[in-house]
Amino acid sequence: MINFRLIRHLWLFLAVAEEQHFGRAAKRIGMSQPPLTDQIQILEHALKVKLFERSRRGTKLTPTGAAILPAVKKFAEQLERLELAVREATTGQRGMLAVGAISSAMVDVLPPLIEKMKATHPDVTISMREIDSVEAVPLLQSGDIDLAFARLEGELGSGIKSMPLREDRLAVALPKDHSLASRSRIRLSSLSEEDFVMFYRRVSPGYFDSLVTACRTAGFSPRIVHEVSSVASQVAFVGCGQGVALIPSAMKKMAPDTAVVRPLTDKLTVVTTAVAWNTVRDNPAVEAAVAALDLLE
Repeated sequence: MINFRLIRHLWLFLAVAEEQHFGRAAKRIGMSQPPLTDQIQILEHALKVKLFERSRRGTKLTPTGAAILPAVKKFAEQLERLELAVREATTGQRGMLAVGAISSAMVDVLPPLIEKMKATHPDVTISMREIDSVEAVPLLQSGDIDLAFARLEGELGSGIKSMPLREDRLAVALPKDHSLASRSRIRLSSLSEEDFVMFYRRVSPGYFDSLVTACRTAGFSPRIVHEVSSVASQVAFVGCGQGVALIPSAMKKMAPDTAVVRPLTDKLTVVTTAVAWNTVRDNPAVEAAVAALDLLE
């Protein structure tokens, strides 16, 4: 039997946890503060734990509250998907497509796909969420998303199929006053003594490994002094004189005035965006989206 009271209490807990303030949380969900406080106390009593520390400066989670927060967030996301599925079933919608994408894919890949799907499959509802590349396969395997758009290469696991969508030549970002900045092209091996600004490997393992492999093929292991979470951050660090960075050539437009981007002499390419899906799960909307992507290429 579904415990609707517990579901409501967890939803209230999530609001307070995100706002870190009972008053703001009450305003956000459209109720007064005293009943919200009472409901949280009932939840704490039922769970036999203290979830929040309250003070004049606001509210913060106890260690126990922080420990259960990720699971409550995931539960809330699943409830939203369930609610959407029920609403679509009652209004005649016949399909759902949950998409996870890195931020760059949201800019250049997804808009034409969504436009195409609206024209050819108006009965399919598409929901989107931002992900890191490393999250793509676990989310596909768990069924939290149906399609992933991320930096993915190689064998991704049992049942996971992928298709590259965007590739780009590697270039190097250098501080404007760097001794190599005046060259029109730069050989990768000439960067062997440089400090590198790289992606965190956990954000995009395949992409990170491809860059390290390229350097080793050129005869050196990159000396990584800074790790960041995006290409934009790589270029920003380079502009501040913190090292050099290997980036896709298309990212040249992101370079500040204090940095330059030069193509490599070496003809090296990386997959900047691939689409992946779980073949074990039967979803006609996935097949339709993959077919649409083939037509857009």
